[in-house]
Amino acid sequence: MGLTLSWLSVMILIPLAGLFLKSLELSPEQFWNILSSRRTLNALRVSFGLAFAAACINLVMGSIIVWALVRYRFPGRRLFDAIVDVPFALPTAVAGVALTALFAEKGWLGAPLAALGIKVAFTPVGIFVAMIFIGIPFVVRTVQPVLQDLDPEIEEAAGSLGANRWQTITRVILPSLAPALLTGLALAFARAVGEYGSVIFIAGNLPNVSEIAPLLIVIRLSEFRYADATAIAVVMLVVSFVVILAVNRLQRWAQSRVPAR
Repeated sequence: MGLTLSWLSVMILIPLAGLFLKSLELSPEQFWNILSSRRTLNALRVSFGLAFAAACINLVMGSIIVWALVRYRFPGRRLFDAIVDVPFALPTAVAGVALTALFAEKGWLGAPLAALGIKVAFTPVGIFVAMIFIGIPFVVRTVQPVLQDLDPEIEEAAGSLGANRWQTITRVILPSLAPALLTGLALAFARAVGEYGSVIFIAGNLPNVSEIAPLLIVIRLSEFRYADATAIAVVMLVVSFVVILAVNRLQRWAQSRVPAR
């Protein structure tokens, strides 16, 4: 216990405490002026708004991917299962360059989308795509082991008792998967909020349009405005912690409603 707490303190608690102490150099008025500036508010809105939207998309699509990988046998299943981990292993800068080339106006996907009037690269849509890319493995790998442990005979038993497919999904499968789904949602959200490398290449980085909060922090540091950067970082930390705490509370509530098997 002592070793664990000491290691957590050195690696996590002390750096976070230093972050808060640095922000105390600002008066409340200065702190509020930094956070209430138009550029800061827009950067936070882009980061948190798109991260939450990407996490929700990953929650839905990741659940579909997990279902296909676990419940079906098809040629190339192991290959697709391995492909899910590519965003884990791929350097974020490489992912950003690849996505930019793919969704640029002359890219393989960007060209047909541009013909439809949809521009992805160098817009907030590009940020959204990058966040989906880096977040999908968190949902898949969190839900997959839980679904593997869920005996298909439970579904057959529900069917034999007169439940249709929709009732089986909503009353049998989803309650069992809910804690894992919420965990995957929280992990994907946290990963997307703090993402930097894969986003800045495809974002365009226009202030008040497609500038993310991590990039604004880097800009303030390059301007030697360390207190400003710290204030933005503190807000990101607090909001992320509150969101993850709320998701964890929902996870515990969902676990308490899962019937014992």
